[in-house]
Amino acid sequence: MLKQLLISVGLMVLSFSLKAQQAPTTPSTGAMEKLVKLYPNPAVSYIVFELKNSGRKDISLQVYNGILGKKMIDTKLTLERITLSLNDFTRGVYVYHLVENSGKIIESGKFQVTK
Repeated sequence: MLKQLLISVGLMVLSFSLKAQQAPTTPSTGAMEKLVKLYPNPAVSYIVFELKNSGRKDISLQVYNGILGKKMIDTKLTLERITLSLNDFTRGVYVYHLVENSGKIIESGKFQVTK
């Protein structure tokens, strides 16, 4: 009797853990399309940021060193496309933020520099 109880409890635990590991079947409704496309990634000497919504003029691009958190670039996006030179960047991962004038971060991402 005890053996059957232990087996049934084990099967229930296994069943719950398998259901917890399954991917959700419905897509996320909160997913938004990215505003910026960047390439090449990983980058060596330059990286291009292309803003998909060209009507917005109130956005700044901020780039931070991913490890140290040092701000490397803070510039207004006035064009649909900006090419950044990576001469002052060392090898590593960098984080970018698209920031509205109000200070709200509307998109974040990362890229890698390989020199």
